Amino acid sequence: MPTEIELVAVLGGGLMGSGIAEASAAAGLSVLVRDIDEVAVDAARKRIEQSLGHATARGKLDAEGAAAIRERVVFTTELADIADADLVIEAVPENADLKAAILSQAAGIVSAEALIASNTSSIPIAQLAANVPNPERVLGLHFFSPVPVMPLVEIVDALDTSEETVASASEFAAQIRKKPIVTKDRSGFIVNMLLVPYLMAAVRMYEEGFATAEDIDEGMKLGCGHPMGPLTLADFIGLDVLYSVCDSLYEEFKESAYAPPPLLKRMVASGRIGRKAKRGFYDYGSVREEATA
Repeated sequence: MPTEIELVAVLGGGLMGSGIAEASAAAGLSVLVRDIDEVAVDAARKRIEQSLGHATARGKLDAEGAAAIRERVVFTTELADIADADLVIEAVPENADLKAAILSQAAGIVSAEALIASNTSSIPIAQLAANVPNPERVLGLHFFSPVPVMPLVEIVDALDTSEETVASASEFAAQIRKKPIVTKDRSGFIVNMLLVPYLMAAVRMYEEGFATAEDIDEGMKLGCGHPMGPLTLADFIGLDVLYSVCDSLYEEFKESAYAPPPLLKRMVASGRIGRKAKRGFYDYGSVREEATA
């Protein structure tokens, strides 16, 4: 029997975690967001407030609906508070050791029936689940940013993941109005296995001086009908996140198409990690930030 999910615990209140929390609460579920300290918790709360404000301003949500979503989300710094969760979704930074540690800790707190998921975009789930009891309940739930808007979630069916767990995850995805697609447990899953070589080809093209960033992006937007050019998309994802994904894919497959170009490494090292830092392949001043928010 699929697990009935009523309380979702989100571990990590960053951009992805706060978005997952908002989407879950918007579907009527109770949500607990846990982060490491009060500063991080306050930042998560502000992210959700800002997102709800944008949705209200655009007529996607009324004031009453926004208030109901706020009431369903509780914030905490205590990991022990997740004990009653039916589903735990880890959304901490893309670091395998950190993710594995937090999943192992969470497994020791929630019930043996609770589902445990990682929002990793590239790390194999089997690697993260190695120290989790009852690994049949562990899976990947890879959301896309911004989570309240993007309709897709990848369900990663790992080596030990049970059919019941996949069924429960599919029901959860439908409940929060997402389209689930199921993938086996290989680094990058479906989307990033296809997307990363494309993005890295664009970075290499720019690195070699073949074309300007603007012309590369315009080429793919106007020539292929993409809503966003590859370098703009890389900035939006975050070059630090993209670099981690490339590392994971290259480690798994040893194919040059997945290797991060030297330019990407240097941009990350210098803090030019994209839109969130206001500098990446493009500069994002206040005017551009407001225009693309």
